[in-house]
Amino acid sequence: MWANLLMRIKSRQIAVDQLGLLADWLATQPDVPEGKWFKRFPGMIVCGEGEFIRTFLQAEQAALGEELK
Repeated sequence: MWANLLMRIKSRQIAVDQLGLLADWLATQPDVPEGKWFKRFPGMIVCGEGEFIRTFLQAEQAALGEELK
């Protein structure tokens, strides 16, 4: 699973600072729904399902699921 996520980060040219924002958000132990969800950051979108991150999108791509604030 991690190999797939790393491949997405590289292929979608996700900046390192965006990964720092993700790490900060994850450190808050956010509540996420059981189903599909996504969280917008300034330069990317993180998509997940339940407790797992599934993929990363570029900020302008469309995401499916419940948007987290």
